[in-house]
Amino acid sequence: MKRKIFLIISLFALFGQAFYAQTTPENTYTYADASVSIKFYDKTMYYPGDADTNPVFVHITVKNRGTDTLRFKLADDRRFSVDFNAYTIKNTQLKQTEPLIRKRTTNQTVYFREISLENGEEYSFVENLKDYLDITEPSIYYIELFFYPELYKSNSIKLTSNRLTLEVQPSPSAASSSILPVKASTAEILKPEEISPDKVVEQTIIARQKSLWDQYFLYMDVESMLERDQAAKRKYRSVSADERERMLEAYKADLMESRIDGDIVAIPEKFQIEKTVYSQTEGTVLATEWFNNRTFYEKKSYTYKLRQREGIWQIYDYTVVNLGTE
Repeated sequence: MKRKIFLIISLFALFGQAFYAQTTPENTYTYADASVSIKFYDKTMYYPGDADTNPVFVHITVKNRGTDTLRFKLADDRRFSVDFNAYTIKNTQLKQTEPLIRKRTTNQTVYFREISLENGEEYSFVENLKDYLDITEPSIYYIELFFYPELYKSNSIKLTSNRLTLEVQPSPSAASSSILPVKASTAEILKPEEISPDKVVEQTIIARQKSLWDQYFLYMDVESMLERDQAAKRKYRSVSADERERMLEAYKADLMESRIDGDIVAIPEKFQIEKTVYSQTEGTVLATEWFNNRTFYEKKSYTYKLRQREGIWQIYDYTVVNLGTE
């Protein structure tokens, strides 16, 4: 009798193990070593209202803090990969936008790609907070991001970011409604001025030396800089307006992280404007720049190409020649 009971218990145990093996995926990721962080991108004066006229761009970074390869899915439409959560100082939660709700409740194919990150590697992109949340009132908001490594579903795994404090001010009058980057230390709005091409180059280099990104991009034709790469140019001209905006923001983010176009974001210890030639619409500025490599200086000659639009000169291309060391 005891032998029969033992045999029955053994069979149940074997059946339970087999069932567990069938219902539990072998390669389930826990994402315990993945982290997601957010920060404001191109910080400006923020106001209630339309996502296009006054966006709130947030720079999102996913990082692998573990020793094993981290793999996750990233949707082409980021609304199936991330979500924002925001509360007022009175603990009232902001509502999601109607386009976001419609997008997620409509049957459709979600296109994505798989991203792989090794130890210490990270992947960044930029999203407009107002594409996710309705910000209709001036207030102080506390914001966090949810990242869905297996895409958005009702029972999705999600990673939570750090929190940001967003100050939304009352809408300005129509006369002062132009929203531009602001200086980090003050609320003064940065506006491009009608200065000469050499002054544009000078201010851009100094902004890079001080890591003032808002000022660095102030006189740069980012679209033309992106299209210097022929593959990026072909893709940029074949996608929708929304995707073009994403590409521009991703390009700027890559520049800030020094992942691409290393020469244009390299930080010279000193520089000298050598020659400036320009007509009414086109200009060229030649500058010598010195880069400190601890035991020696690397000397390079930069030729910046500029174009004038509505009285404002912008850098749209450049070339670099190595001049040796000193």
